[in-house]
Order: sequence, then C-alpha cells, then structure tokens
Amino acid sequence: MQEKLLTLKEEITNKLTGVTNIQKLNDLRTEYLGKKGPVQELSGMLRDLSVEEKKEFGRVLNEFKTEVTGMFDSLREELETKALNEKLANEKIDISLPATKIPVGAPNILEKIIEEVEEVFMSMGYDVVDGPEVEEDRYNFELLNIPKGHPARDAQDTFYIKDEEILLRSQTSPVQVRTMLKIGGGEPVRMICPGKTYRRDDDDATHSHQFMQIEGLLVDKDISLSDLKGTFDTIAKRLFGNDCKTRFRPSYYQFTEPSVETDISCFKCKGEGCSLCKNTGWITVSGAGMVHPNVLRNCGYDPSVWTGFAFGFGAERLAMLKYGINDIRTFYNTDLRELKDFDRKDSE
Repeated sequence: MQEKLLTLKEEITNKLTGVTNIQKLNDLRTEYLGKKGPVQELSGMLRDLSVEEKKEFGRVLNEFKTEVTGMFDSLREELETKALNEKLANEKIDISLPATKIPVGAPNILEKIIEEVEEVFMSMGYDVVDGPEVEEDRYNFELLNIPKGHPARDAQDTFYIKDEEILLRSQTSPVQVRTMLKIGGGEPVRMICPGKTYRRDDDDATHSHQFMQIEGLLVDKDISLSDLKGTFDTIAKRLFGNDCKTRFRPSYYQFTEPSVETDISCFKCKGEGCSLCKNTGWITVSGAGMVHPNVLRNCGYDPSVWTGFAFGFGAERLAMLKYGINDIRTFYNTDLRELKDFDRKDSE
C-alpha cells in the first residue's frame, strides 16, 4: 500500500509540473481525486483490511490526500496570480479619460423657491402652516370680508364642487383664517402658508388654472405698514440680492385696508428700463396690506387692540423672474432638459 501511494504521488507531481492553466489543473484534479480516480480506489480497499490495518492505512491515506490536495491548491493560487498579473499588464486604464456622465434630475424649481422663502420667514419667527385644498365657502370668502353676491367672487372664477359651498380654494388665505380661529383671538400670529390654489383660467404662457401661492400673516399689537415694508425688504433682498430696492403703490383688496402693490427694482436693467420691467425700472411681485378690521373681527380678534399685515406671492411669478423663465407651463411638464436648465442656473 505504501508503495502504491509513493508511486501515485510521484505520478501526480510529474503531471502537475506540466500544467500551465486552470482548466488543465481542474481536469487533472478530477482524474486523480474524483469519484473514479485512483485515490478513491485506494479508499475502497479499506474494507478488505483487518481492523488494525484499517487504522494504520486510513491514517496514511488521509495524510496523502491532504498533501496532494495542498499541491493542487498551491498550484491553483500560483496560476490565478499569474493570470491576474498578465491581465493587469495588458489592460491598462487611462485615468486621464473623462468619466462616464450619468444624467441626474434636479429638484422642482417651485419647491426650491418655496423653501427659500420659508427659510427667510422661519428665521424671523414665522410658522409654516398647511391647510385643506378642498375648502368651505365660509373660509375662502365670507370670513375674508367677501360676502355672497360680492363682485370679487366673479373675479376669482372659482371651481365649485357642491352647491357653491364646497370648492377648490382660490387662495391660501383660508389657512390664515383657520389659524386665527383656532388661536381664538388672544395670541399673536406669525405664519406663512404656501400651497396649491385653483381658479378657472385658460392655460397659456402666463396663466394657469392651478398655481402655487405663498401667503403670510402677522397679527400683533402696534403693527403698522412700516413693519410690512421691512418684512418685504428682507425677503426681496434674500431672493434677488442686496442691491434690490422695494416700493409700495396704493391698491385695493377686500381683506386688507390699506392695500398695496409691492414692487422690486428691476434686477436686469438696474432701473434703467428694459423689456422685463416694461421700461418702468420696477417689477410687481405681490399684493399686500394691513388686515381689514372686519377680517380680524370675524376671526375673533378685537381690531381696537390687534393689528396686522398680510401678503401673498405667486411662487411661479418669483421663479419666472429669478430664473428668466418665459412660460409658466414649463413648471408642469416632464421635459428633463428643463430640469437640467434649472439645475444649471441655480448653480451659477
């Protein structure tokens, strides 16, 4: 038995010397260590031996198997290392070549504008409040000093859902009303309420039946129009640069008195006059004013004690001005090229 093992080991060693690739090594391993190989045949001879002979031969056979298996494993590792080195030598990588550019999207530009405005107002102590888009007529109109039959309702072109009592909100002002009613008239209010609004309109480059509003409200004691001017100055400079100037012009809204149109100096022509500002040097960006006493009274606040101001921006209007977008429909299509353009402009 010992002689057979020595002869077999010598035979295996000689054949391993001529192996130059993994495939030949696998074939040789199967030939000698497989189920039909000579090593397996030697294991089958154990059943014909006595108990003592089995112990001795079994020990020697196991040592032989371990040694031969180690020879195969060692050669495999050597061949794999050699193959890897050859591959690395032949397949060089030019790290100076440009990498593969993977196209990515960009955040929605309206959400970015809203987040910018939210950050400014939160830094001034304002809360960001949300409310229902399906609203009651009471909150959307009546408590805002627009009773039934008022001509301002026609101008709103409202989407009514049920009996002119349930509707898609035409402004985010109902969120302000709900907030004041919830507080009950005994505490100050500082809030903004961004969200979707809906009005019957023909969609074109400057109009949409759905648009995003960012409305704000501050109610406290001894609030004046100068507080509104200072607040508007802050948001205008944060959005359009420190050189941005602001002004108020008299206007009229049912829920504010006095009411104003808020303008910023044209950031394109610096006030000299261009197509963007229609040669006036100024651009209108929002409407605002002091909260009407009737609105305060309707929401539980005594107008002889409490005063406040309210304002409203159109998110699309701000984005179109800031990013030079000429068509409001751009915000709602799925053209990825537009998203790339937004991302590029925002990084400039």
